[in-house]
Amino acid sequence: LPFVLQSAEVMKTAVAYLEPHMEKTDADGKGTIVLATVRGDVHDIGKNLVDIILSNNGYNVVNLGIKQPVSAILEAAEQHSADVIGMSGLLVKSTVIMKENLEELNGRGLAEKYPVILGGAALTRAYVEQDLHEIYQGEVRYARDAFEGLRLMDALMAVKRGVPGASLPELKQRRVPKREAPVLDEVRERVPEPGGRSDVATDNPVPEPPFLGTRVVKGIQLAEYASWLDEGALFKGQWGLKDKETIESEGRPRLRGWLDRLQTDHLLEAAVVYGYFPCVSKGEDLIVLDEDGGERTRFTFPRQERGRRLCLADFFRPEESGETDVLALQMVTVGSKVGEATARLFASDSYRDYLELHGLSVQLAEALAEYWHGRVRAEWGIAGASEPTGIEGMLRTEYQGCRYSLGYPACPDLEDRAKIAALLKPERIGVVLSEEYQLHPEQSTDAFVVHHPGASYFNAGGRR
Repeated sequence: LPFVLQSAEVMKTAVAYLEPHMEKTDADGKGTIVLATVRGDVHDIGKNLVDIILSNNGYNVVNLGIKQPVSAILEAAEQHSADVIGMSGLLVKSTVIMKENLEELNGRGLAEKYPVILGGAALTRAYVEQDLHEIYQGEVRYARDAFEGLRLMDALMAVKRGVPGASLPELKQRRVPKREAPVLDEVRERVPEPGGRSDVATDNPVPEPPFLGTRVVKGIQLAEYASWLDEGALFKGQWGLKDKETIESEGRPRLRGWLDRLQTDHLLEAAVVYGYFPCVSKGEDLIVLDEDGGERTRFTFPRQERGRRLCLADFFRPEESGETDVLALQMVTVGSKVGEATARLFASDSYRDYLELHGLSVQLAEALAEYWHGRVRAEWGIAGASEPTGIEGMLRTEYQGCRYSLGYPACPDLEDRAKIAALLKPERIGVVLSEEYQLHPEQSTDAFVVHHPGASYFNAGGRR
């Protein structure tokens, strides 16, 4: 991918040089696509990569940006005589918005006019090409990445123009047939009635917090948290470098260059707001208490329907025990400057730099979160002999407790961010919450931090 982006940069520069000397035509290239990140979603790296690949392969791309309502998408499609609509999103909620958008196209009688390509981390091929294909009255396909998006555009335009033998890829069939409804009777035979706790121990020591309430820490230096950078996730996941040789010859030198540039250009403003709060659990609820022991707020978490029936609330003392437990919350950011620099790189057609700086900034926010999680464990006094000394040990969770980020299976409800924001007041470190519960700047992350020695990552499946 990085080398494809470099080629795209060269092509863009060459076309810009030659364009004044080329004969003007009325053609719009090979076809036109309107691209947008759907309403409520601020993630645009995947969509922008599609823009780069398609535009440098002769397509006219109308990139609307992030948080686009369906009305704006359709208005642009009409204005630019689009051949195809492309919608992107990272959040699970975005998959629901995409479904609603397809239904809106149906309702307006536009489904046959506009084939749709969908992409994003929360989507699956089966969901798009089976569930959504059953709903949409036109053509809808899933693009795993920008290169598949290009192949789909080629196929869609060939079909539209009546090229002999042209056809769309076959729809992906599910390996396991979709159930029309949960088999509730079968589940009830195997598990206790809802509301019962799992087998998580309730006799573990509750550590003494160093303080109650919140604190703000600013000016954290890169050297303090850079060692927690997950280079595997950066090189392979974010930068698209797949083999060891390329990582060593290309990845590491460029990483060193970027880390130097981040400091030289003062692009990082790492900051943390965190705190400790008294709490108790009640069923699937975690109740945060005020100074007088009354309820301040509460979080409700999903419970597994099978197996141990774990729920995040189980890792805290139950209300009936008469004991008070403690919850830690944290929110970290590397600031807004790095995001602004990333946007400038995309606008200036510096595609490889854009990809690399965006990916690095996201992973540095994760590194900062891991670093501060270690700080919380130390303040709690639970950082024992098994405490990891490097990134590998951290990835193997060689420590007591667990950090649960919002949006993941144990705590999937992003609406809980409003409660966390009310407790932490993250605007003190320059982080704000959007109407759709997204953190701004994007290079920020929040989490529940649990001290229980039995806490681990688990999938609270069966509840959406």
